[in-house]
Amino acid sequence: MSSTQKDQHGARSQRSQEADKPHRRKGEKKHTCDECGKGFTVRAKLKQHQVIHTGERPFSCDLCGKSFSLKGSLTRHQLIHSGVRAYSCDQCGRAFTDSSHLQRHLVTHSGIKAYSCDECGKGFTEKGYLKQHQVIHTGERPFSCDMCGKSFSLKGYLKTHQLIHSGVKVHSCDQCGRAFTQSSSLQRHLVTHSGIKAYSCDICGKTFSRRGSRNTHLCIHTGHDVYCCEQCGKQFTTDAVLQRHMFTHTEERPYQCDLCEKTFKSPHHLRRHQQIHTRKRLYKCSYCEVCIY
Repeated sequence: MSSTQKDQHGARSQRSQEADKPHRRKGEKKHTCDECGKGFTVRAKLKQHQVIHTGERPFSCDLCGKSFSLKGSLTRHQLIHSGVRAYSCDQCGRAFTDSSHLQRHLVTHSGIKAYSCDECGKGFTEKGYLKQHQVIHTGERPFSCDMCGKSFSLKGYLKTHQLIHSGVKVHSCDQCGRAFTQSSSLQRHLVTHSGIKAYSCDICGKTFSRRGSRNTHLCIHTGHDVYCCEQCGKQFTTDAVLQRHMFTHTEERPYQCDLCEKTFKSPHHLRRHQQIHTRKRLYKCSYCEVCIY
């Protein structure tokens, strides 16, 4: 057999061996999670996914302490503190650190409400908003604040609320210096500096930078009273809401708990706090077994 024939024979033999191997199509998910059965094309993606089941969050933010399962998630989170928001909405000026967040936000302007409540039929643009709404029907609020007794349907809401008591305000406005406990609150505030007024009154055409301001304005047309704070000019649709707001302008805390002597600005907050002493605490910390809610 000539050398050329040997080369051809060898090539055919190699192709034959390759053909005998199991054929894998491009994009085939050959790495499967033992916990949930989800498949991945590469092992690295599978390992990233498996952290969901272990609950491990080894990457923590130096500024606020929030922890993450993936380093990439921490990196994206840190953009919140840096103030870098490269993706902005053309319609209302709101900015985002991630393009996917902007895309989700744009749905709110489209008017498409793909998620509806089975109880009342109300529609929502995002699944998260639907879940928040559904708590209205159950009335469940298992997470309560030890400082004021206010209860929440989600643990995340409680954590955000507790920043009010800690005084930590990590999000500040570059234009006027006003600080906020939440990034979302800062973003809403920034719209007031942008001059963009995306919310208009259907009756008279007057425009507003905030939806709440537009809704309060509508009371003028409906005949409902508008209650105005004499100290800051903020308007409210009910006197009760105005009275609760007034406590933000004073440090006076005349209402005291008989059981632990904590003091509060309003009887409403005192009553909420007293529920801590009277109701059973069902939730324990998974680390130290101390009842926390």
